[in-house]
Amino acid sequence: MRRLLSPTALLLPLALLLTACGAGSASDAGTDVDGTGSLTLDVGDQKGGSEAVLRAAGELKGLGYRIKWSTFTSGPPLLEAVNAGAVDIGGVGNTPPVFAAGAGSRIRVVAAWHGTSDGDALLVPGGSKLTDPRELRGRSVAVAQGSSAHYQLVASLKAAGLDIGNVRVKYLQPADALAAFTAGKVDAWAVWDPYTSQVLTSGRGRVLTTGKGVTNGLTFQVASPGALTEPRKAAAVKDYLERLRRATDWVHGHQKEWAEVWAKDTGLPYEVALASVRRTNASRVAVAVDDPLVASEQRIADTFTALRLIPGKVDFARFVDTRYNAGLPASTAPPRPAENS
Repeated sequence: MRRLLSPTALLLPLALLLTACGAGSASDAGTDVDGTGSLTLDVGDQKGGSEAVLRAAGELKGLGYRIKWSTFTSGPPLLEAVNAGAVDIGGVGNTPPVFAAGAGSRIRVVAAWHGTSDGDALLVPGGSKLTDPRELRGRSVAVAQGSSAHYQLVASLKAAGLDIGNVRVKYLQPADALAAFTAGKVDAWAVWDPYTSQVLTSGRGRVLTTGKGVTNGLTFQVASPGALTEPRKAAAVKDYLERLRRATDWVHGHQKEWAEVWAKDTGLPYEVALASVRRTNASRVAVAVDDPLVASEQRIADTFTALRLIPGKVDFARFVDTRYNAGLPASTAPPRPAENS
């Protein structure tokens, strides 16, 4: 029998609730340093993100440079720091770079991972009578504005023959959206993992539809142009990305080990962390920053321009750097199949 999480356990820790793929709040800089040498690479991170997986996979050993980690609550403020030159490189989801590009920020997408979109979901409460996305017409849907889930909502509605004007959108950040969802104050919630796994593991909701086939499943590392023009720092970025790719590969073969680390780092219940790792994290494959990737992100940009959430046309190709593509498969390479390990 499925064990239900208590109401307290259902609420994700504050640090993770603030870690979103979309609109967010201010950053919280850290000072952890690894490695030796005179060069320091300033890396932006989110809770339970790059530092945690690199450390778990043993990829922070033998660095020829120092890393200064800065922890951010979400992608947008991290990219603001990249734009300002305060951070050399950092990881975000597929939508924050589009909004940063729309604002003319000084950023370059330098690395990408392709995973499944199974964790990107439109959720409905367990007792909901909705069984098809077409039935969302006139219903209320919670979503974080400008997030990857925002695009997934728009794309999922389009696939169902609807548009965003056919639903009552409630722009809520995850903490408020989770509370509204569990209290029955919204009919659906567009969100990403680990929130999807949290709701499903608790038995308090089910999937109406996922992002499979409508979202690109991409995540990025985004660098400052200033860091890329300095040869030693650009070389450190290359080494950092190679380590991060190996660490991502390690997750696929060590899902339970990574879930334990991730749960400890974020405060997630272990069963939620493991479900999210199996559903989303373990599928990611490092891919090239190539023309299909640019075209996919351009479609996201054009969508938000049409919704007047981004002012004017964005030329996303101006915001990528392909120098670290060597040996990588195309961005359309399939994610790893889900496996329990």
